[in-house]
Amino acid sequence: MKDTGSTARPLVIKRKKVVQGAAHHGGAWKVAYADFVTAMMAFFMLMWLLNATTEQQRKGIADYFSPTIPITRISGGGDGAFGGETVFSETVIAQDGTGATNRRPTEGRQSLGTSGTDHRAEAERLAATERLAAIEAALTGAGGDAVSSELPLSHIQTRLTDEGLVIEVFSRPGAPLFDPDTGAPAPWPGDLAATMVSLFVTVTNPVALEGHVAAPPVVMVNAARWDISTARAQAMRVLLEEAGLSGSRIARVTGHADRDPAVPDPMAVRNDRLEVILLRTRR
Repeated sequence: MKDTGSTARPLVIKRKKVVQGAAHHGGAWKVAYADFVTAMMAFFMLMWLLNATTEQQRKGIADYFSPTIPITRISGGGDGAFGGETVFSETVIAQDGTGATNRRPTEGRQSLGTSGTDHRAEAERLAATERLAAIEAALTGAGGDAVSSELPLSHIQTRLTDEGLVIEVFSRPGAPLFDPDTGAPAPWPGDLAATMVSLFVTVTNPVALEGHVAAPPVVMVNAARWDISTARAQAMRVLLEEAGLSGSRIARVTGHADRDPAVPDPMAVRNDRLEVILLRTRR
């Protein structure tokens, strides 16, 4: 009989040591970390928005999150008991929106010279523009007016700008505005001045005169271009006043030398020009 006692495997007992008070702290750190990541994401989104948006867009975003309630005060437009006013009067509720009132016009209306819901100034401005356009049509013959039949139209360009009606009178090859030797004006600018004065009497706008000259060749770099351009503008002033324009309507007489050419070639004859500007009146 075999002795099996020597082949029996020994009994191994594992004892698990439990340490009291040293367990993990639960999931609180995860919550704190998530808050940190969320805050960083919001921070980087803010940085991206500041870099990728315009000032107007940023203002719109800020207005979206504004806690105030926008209430726009706009005139009711009627003529009844309230006289065109709403119950939201000028002194009751603060303006927050895109509406306009007479005392608080929008920026767009201010740039047009109008205020709030009062359209009278805008109507006056449109009427003034129509008068300037009528003078422009008479000068260029666009309306078939006989006043321009005798004018050298090839020497005249007109344009309506925010400043007013710009009448550009320029030299052409073989037909200069002023004699290059004596500096005296040619005969036809005097006739043009008389025609312009006959049209200018229909309005009261002030007049500005600006002289421009072509750039000199390199050998004449020391020529007094500032003096020449100013002298030509002064000569045009004299022609206008001799034709009957009141001297009190002359707002300014300036010379720009060759610093503002009309064509890319600075030495081109086309750059020898005068600008007679019928200025818009400012209210």
